[in-house]
Amino acid sequence: MSTLRFILGDQLSRTIPTLDDLDHDADTVLMVEVMEEATYVPHHKQKIVLVLAAMRHFAESLRAEGIRVDYVRLDDPDNTGSFTGELERAARRHLPDAVVVTEPGEWRVLAAMEGWRRQLNIPVAIRPDTRFYCSRNDFAAWGRGKTSYRMEAFYRTWRARTGVLMEGDAPLGGRWNFDADNRKPWPADRAPPQRLRFAPDAVTRAVMDLVATRFPGHFGDLDDFGWGVTRADALAALEDFAVHCLPSFGDYQDAMRTGAPFLYHATLSPYLNAGLLTAREVVDRALEAFEGGTVPLNAIEGFVRQILGWREFIRGVYWLRMPGYAETNALAATRGLPTFYWTGETAMNCLHQAITDTKRQAYAHHINRLMVTGNFALLAGIRPAEIEEWYLVVYADAYEWVELPNVHGMALFADGGLMSSKPYAAGGAYIDRMSDYCGGCAYSPKVKQGPRACPFNDLYWAFLIRNARALSRNPRLAMPYRTLAAWDQARKDGIVARADRFLDGLPTGYPATMTPPAP
Repeated sequence: MSTLRFILGDQLSRTIPTLDDLDHDADTVLMVEVMEEATYVPHHKQKIVLVLAAMRHFAESLRAEGIRVDYVRLDDPDNTGSFTGELERAARRHLPDAVVVTEPGEWRVLAAMEGWRRQLNIPVAIRPDTRFYCSRNDFAAWGRGKTSYRMEAFYRTWRARTGVLMEGDAPLGGRWNFDADNRKPWPADRAPPQRLRFAPDAVTRAVMDLVATRFPGHFGDLDDFGWGVTRADALAALEDFAVHCLPSFGDYQDAMRTGAPFLYHATLSPYLNAGLLTAREVVDRALEAFEGGTVPLNAIEGFVRQILGWREFIRGVYWLRMPGYAETNALAATRGLPTFYWTGETAMNCLHQAITDTKRQAYAHHINRLMVTGNFALLAGIRPAEIEEWYLVVYADAYEWVELPNVHGMALFADGGLMSSKPYAAGGAYIDRMSDYCGGCAYSPKVKQGPRACPFNDLYWAFLIRNARALSRNPRLAMPYRTLAAWDQARKDGIVARADRFLDGLPTGYPATMTPPAP
């Protein structure tokens, strides 16, 4: 019996269930590069390079084991451009008795997979993805009967279930969460750490040429490409983080600094989400560093919370609530996405820095994503689908299962509080406290009115005023709403008018030089 084993571009793990029980003599592994996946949104050029180069290296590693691999390149003249079309072609080539795949990371791909049995008229087995701590079924059982989901409750459950950072039934150090210790701004006299980057090899350079030719209008630059594209690269990046960055990760995980997009952040998410690393091995290596005495408890707990907590939780919410989840818009946000999200051309230096770094690196750490680009979108009332598309386009680690709930529920509060107890809204003072961006800005968070006033300040209060009906009873917003209650109507109207004037003056839509998403 022969089996065609189909591996997707974010399943580059030797432990992927698709490869379980593989018969070297009878089976074939299918891997395909297709235009549909590169263009359903105009992905950052670096993301396309990372995925395609990593796929080509992974295919060669399988061939080195003696595994038969049928690999279809993007520029193959017979390439149909879609997963379904390429699977049908491969089935005609190999005449398999069955097809095996692992469940994908995106709802739209699962919908396509579920039609393959009928289209191919042969058995198609869709196996659960075992690379996560929490299966989809386990999350559904945990969430059963809940009207809202909180990451902290999930995180504590899975800490206890896995024994990670536990002493018996109690959390190590007597606290579940050391987040309060992890909010230090970057010291002005401290140089950013040197981070491990990888020079493109011959395979990667060939892919870079392909991407530059095929996708010239896609977002982002290729000049600074430095991502690893092999399993060995990903392991080296993990080791570099564990040794050189994890000890200080906790203290400065919320800090932002001009010209330093990485600081002590792991930058492992592109490798995790493509499959070059697994969550368990990342957590295990971090725990090993902690047990070796080089990593403080606040750092290891903060890092473990991102992997065992947020990453697993977000995936669970995605699969439990999609596809309807993406359609919610609890705050009735309808503005178009400002063009500066694509160009970085804005006088607001924090946004300029975050977006410019993203164009150059296909990366920004979570505070830039949440409290700069996300915060602006929330306060401005950007339509959820537009800003969610932007996040999916611009980051090398962005796949819908991880991007959409993070943006929809956490950054935008578009689910009405299903997964966050309050909107992550802030004025300019927060950005000033946690970064050096404001010192080089045309605006000042300390100026309340006039041409130098930071737009974030009026936007923050206007957001609360506009959404008072939905948010004023939220206990976590009691303090700002008490402040608003003391202001007269004229003052409130002035704030809303200034905020509207600023937002109405922003051009929206794609720049002429950029390729829009496929219809």
